[in-house]
Amino acid sequence: MSGFLDTSITNAMPDIPRLFTAICEWLACMTYIMVVYRRVTWQRTAMAATAGLVAITAVQYLSGAMPLWFWIVGMLLAFGCMWAVIWLGAGTGKREGLYLAARAFVLAELVASLHWQLTMFLEYGMGLPHRQPFSTLALIATYALCFAAAWLAERGNFSSDAPTAVTAQLAVGTVAITIVTFAMSNLSFVSTNTPFSGKIGQEVFYIRTLVDFCGFVILYAQQEQARRLAANMELASINAQLESQHQEYLASKQNLESIGRLAHDLKHQIAALRAEVDPQHAAAGFEQLERSVADYSAQQHSGNPVLDVILTTKTRTCHERGITFTAVADGALLAKTRMTSMDIATLFGNALDNAIEATSRLDDPQQRLIRLALYRQGAFTVIRVENYYDAVLKKDAAGNLRTTKRNATGHGFGVKSIRHIAAQYGGDVSITAEDHWFTLTVLIP
Repeated sequence: MSGFLDTSITNAMPDIPRLFTAICEWLACMTYIMVVYRRVTWQRTAMAATAGLVAITAVQYLSGAMPLWFWIVGMLLAFGCMWAVIWLGAGTGKREGLYLAARAFVLAELVASLHWQLTMFLEYGMGLPHRQPFSTLALIATYALCFAAAWLAERGNFSSDAPTAVTAQLAVGTVAITIVTFAMSNLSFVSTNTPFSGKIGQEVFYIRTLVDFCGFVILYAQQEQARRLAANMELASINAQLESQHQEYLASKQNLESIGRLAHDLKHQIAALRAEVDPQHAAAGFEQLERSVADYSAQQHSGNPVLDVILTTKTRTCHERGITFTAVADGALLAKTRMTSMDIATLFGNALDNAIEATSRLDDPQQRLIRLALYRQGAFTVIRVENYYDAVLKKDAAGNLRTTKRNATGHGFGVKSIRHIAAQYGGDVSITAEDHWFTLTVLIP
């Protein structure tokens, strides 16, 4: 025995043209840009896409003209170009761009390999002559079907409204899967002397396509699992906040009932003391005491007992913080929406808490203004909470308002819980910020 196996490929077929590989990589980038397109200008996307196509094509031809050892360097450069195209063209973060570029790279390898395998089968397997119009039509059809299918599959795995939450662990895992997929799919071109290599031309392309397909499926399942975990965590946080708001409502209700009884008893005590003692200076003190008791005994009467508790509690909070709070609410409308007590407490509690927190930071007491309105408009119950603001509102890449807290982790669920409640009743939520007025509007059928 010679001590080693033959490392040559039998019936070797032409490799994929560099231009086809470049087009595949560019189209893969475009596919993921359309999946996660952010609110960036179309001019920026067009510039990134045009420059990316030129750069990716140049890298591919440069790699083909260089020695074999430059092959790995060329692939790294091509991957870097794909990352830049997605990062700049879709307005993603750097880590999210890296994550999507890895997925796009595997998709490009899969489509390029599948197209070339079909082309070689038709020419070598079925003996069809190589004609340019036919080859071009096969390329367009294969690329169109594959990238359209990838877009349809991936658009449900990503959100176009919010950036994808990519942890360091998820990014590292994705890059590792991409490296392994690329290495295993191209192993036969490096050496046929391994248990995982093919030795026949058509067999090599079949292995390459199959491994790339498996890599794409694994990355798809990985993203779907990550999305489900994130959704479950967010839902758990929202439910925890709902329960917290409900418990706060129950505690506030008990406190108000106790204060109401206390105020009622104090009124009788003051009346009795006034009848027995009637000096002028004592009368003034009694009147002041009576006004203080009246502040605590004053309650909102909107027509809904749950809303009354929330409005009374928040009115007292606004009074303590020097905020002018105005509420015009027809609480009877909430009965028509069949909204539960817990949802009423959570929706109004979150909306007013956000407004109070934002307004409390204003230096000018005259600017500390909050307005609440609950009314009917057509077939909808409208809930509108407005507060004055005097600051620069920051938005993320998706156009959503960022939290003003230093630690953003765990915050931002107030509006999400409001959206969650509105969606349960077939409603919608809109947020506007114009002329220093921040407005939260909830429409419920």
